Amino acid sequence: MDLVARAYSVAEGRLASSLPRRWTHVRSVAKRAGLAAEVVEDAERELLTAAAVLHDVGYAPDLAETGFHPLDGARYLERQGFAERLCALVAHHSCAYREAELRGCSTELARWADEQTPLRDVLWWADMTTGPDGDTTGIRERITEIQARYGPEDLVTVFIRQAESELVAAVERTEARLRAAGVEVR
Repeated sequence: MDLVARAYSVAEGRLASSLPRRWTHVRSVAKRAGLAAEVVEDAERELLTAAAVLHDVGYAPDLAETGFHPLDGARYLERQGFAERLCALVAHHSCAYREAELRGCSTELARWADEQTPLRDVLWWADMTTGPDGDTTGIRERITEIQARYGPEDLVTVFIRQAESELVAAVERTEARLRAAGVEVR
C-alpha cells in the first residue's frame, strides 16, 4: 500500500467513527494541502498529503496517552512504522511546540525536529485555513474560532494567542509562494 493510501486507512480507522467532525476537518486539510502541493518538491508531495491526513490522528480517544494530540499522534505513527519525518511533521504541526511548553511536555516533543521548511509551512497553512467542519477560512478567523470554541481561559486559547504570529507568518509565506507559482487559492 502506498503512503497516502496507508495514511487515509489509518486516519479513517481512528477518526471516522469516533470523531466524525475531526475526520471531516482532516479530509479537508488534505484537500487544501493538495491545492498547495505545487510549492513543494515533487518528491515531497506524497509526504505532504500523508502528513495532512494524519496530522490530527492523535485526537483518537484510544490513542490519547498525554492528552496532547500532536505528541500522541506522532508516538502512535512511530509505533506503526511510519517514517521519522512524517512523525515529526505530525508532532510539530501548527506550532505545537508552543502548546507543548504550556503542557510541560517540550522534552517529549523534542524527540522530533521541527523542519521549518516550505512543506511544513504548507501543512500549517492547510490546517490553519480549514475550519473544524471542513470549511475554508482565513487564518485570523480560524484563530478567533479556536479561541471561541475553547473559551478565554483554556490552555488551547493561551497557546493560540502565543502562537499567532508564527502561524500567521507560515500562512503568509505559503500564500506568497502560491502567488509566485501562479496558484490561486482562497
